[in-house]
Amino acid sequence: MNIFKALFGGSEESLEEKQKAEENRRFDMFKYDGVKAAKIGQADYAVKCYREALAIHEDLEVRDYLAQVLIRTGELAEAREHLGVLAEAEPENAAVHLQTAQVAYMQEDYEAMAAACEKAMVADKENARAHYLYAQAYVGQGNPVVAIAMLTKAIALDGDMGEAWLLRGRTLLSMGDVNGADADATHLMDVAPENEDVLLLKARVERKRGNADAAIDIYNKVTEVNPFCVDAFRERGAVRYEKGDMNGAKADMQAVLELEPEKAADINGEYSAEGVEHKVRQAYSNINPLGL
Repeated sequence: MNIFKALFGGSEESLEEKQKAEENRRFDMFKYDGVKAAKIGQADYAVKCYREALAIHEDLEVRDYLAQVLIRTGELAEAREHLGVLAEAEPENAAVHLQTAQVAYMQEDYEAMAAACEKAMVADKENARAHYLYAQAYVGQGNPVVAIAMLTKAIALDGDMGEAWLLRGRTLLSMGDVNGADADATHLMDVAPENEDVLLLKARVERKRGNADAAIDIYNKVTEVNPFCVDAFRERGAVRYEKGDMNGAKADMQAVLELEPEKAADINGEYSAEGVEHKVRQAYSNINPLGL
């Protein structure tokens, strides 16, 4: 058999086979070195390995691995390029479209996010997460009414999706529907009474209702759960200020400045230089060297 191969060009075919085998070997080496590197947190090396593997030949699995690492390292534009290739190759893969939507959300590209969600819903019309992400896109685009509809559908598809309840409650509150927001907040309090975001929503509802003491009690719980929650201190201080509790307001203001000293010259809302009335500026200057 070896004689016939030599006579009829078998040596050239054998060389091609060897080259192909070498390519496959190098591809596998880069692919699995990339996987190992990603697992132990060596993201930069993983990216290099995956790129080398793709330079040898196309592989959707490697492209997916590369996109995931790029997302973790914040290289979102390139990650979206790879996800786009995956989406084109697998248009019925809802997970790819949802990942694309999530990356677009991180980039605050709500139009692209909505487009990706539409594709995900075509692939899987009963996907609760697709409806949730679509709602996030609508919120980002300033369309809360449609966002509420999407969130309601997401909740109907998956009643345990707490993030959908939370976003709907926040959106309803922003629209002035305190009762609707309170209903969602109450539901979440039954499910996750120690959750920081849930407590913040409930505190904001109570504040909107004019229940200052109840709001303060809930803000107190937030600071117990997370003593580094700037929003809780800022908002509780505002409620205390509204109640005329200047000492409490100053204490919360001090906490905000300690937690976010870089924002001392750019605090907004009730604590801005414009928002704080002149009669309490002197009191605030006692705890803030910038005199805000």
